[in-house]
Amino acid sequence: MLGFVRDLGVDLGTVNTVVYVEGRGIVLNEPSVVAVDRETGHVLAVGSEAHRMLGRTPGNIVAARPLRGGVIADFTATATLLKMLLKRAVPQRLGLRPRMVVCVPSGVTTVERRAVIEAGYEAGARKVYLLEEPVAAALGAGLAIHEPGGHMVVDVGGGTTDIAVLSLGGVVVATSTRTGGDTFDEAIVRYVKRQYNVLIGERTAEQAKIAIGTAVPPEGDGERFEVRGRDLVTGLPRTLHLSAAEVQQALEEPLAALLAALRGALERVPPELAADILHRGLVLTGGGSLLRGLDRRIADATGLPVVRPEQPLLTVALGTGVALSRLDRLDGVLIAG
Repeated sequence: MLGFVRDLGVDLGTVNTVVYVEGRGIVLNEPSVVAVDRETGHVLAVGSEAHRMLGRTPGNIVAARPLRGGVIADFTATATLLKMLLKRAVPQRLGLRPRMVVCVPSGVTTVERRAVIEAGYEAGARKVYLLEEPVAAALGAGLAIHEPGGHMVVDVGGGTTDIAVLSLGGVVVATSTRTGGDTFDEAIVRYVKRQYNVLIGERTAEQAKIAIGTAVPPEGDGERFEVRGRDLVTGLPRTLHLSAAEVQQALEEPLAALLAALRGALERVPPELAADILHRGLVLTGGGSLLRGLDRRIADATGLPVVRPEQPLLTVALGTGVALSRLDRLDGVLIAG
């Protein structure tokens, strides 16, 4: 027996959902994808199984991500996704109603917050708390955010990039931009369509980004990666060999938007905290932070040291675990539903 499950932490991400169970750590990390039968409304699969169906389903089945840009686009599908993933993560807790800390981007509206809270209650929580993603990332990275000193966190997720400066347990400056891993993928799709008149899928673009994507210009053309898509002129399948230089060129627009948001946040930081950040540097987390050269690109653009934790993909989820142990001491940053 695994024991009584009291509290859960959930990083409800655009790309992946990560579940943290108090006393056990991270128990689940699966894609935020739901496959539904259009005719009956029956959920056929969630998580990894549904992710394999993306772009490969017949007309009566739709496999999609119910979260877009870090917020809920389809409430019913999100609630179902959360409920089924939690049941998969902690099957022995059926009938129990734990407390739940759910992460949200720092720029979400009141309506979007309410949707997340309601999804948590639909999934079986007795109490739902919201925690902004950069705060969770700071806690997961082990930063002493309750001290009187400035800490800066940049969390590059799938749907958003969240930037925050924290001090004395509170958020001093926060901003969120709808630029993230998905935006990088879409930029690659647009580039290939514009340059070669070939349409590729977002999964193919993601594979190219992971294999040869870089935020800084490579030497020469760099490595090459084979992609397959549909020629928009002939309608026939076509194979291309993209270079790292081409992928870097495709990523310039979203990278420029990310850096502009970062500079905008730095311009609003009080001088004393700016001095702390210059000394300590900024912490770069999230799946998007794994893009090669992104830390160097940010360091060159801001003049700040950039630190990346050991597990950037899981830092936010680990932060929910820290928050679970400090529910009574995080009144300034936790939002109770």
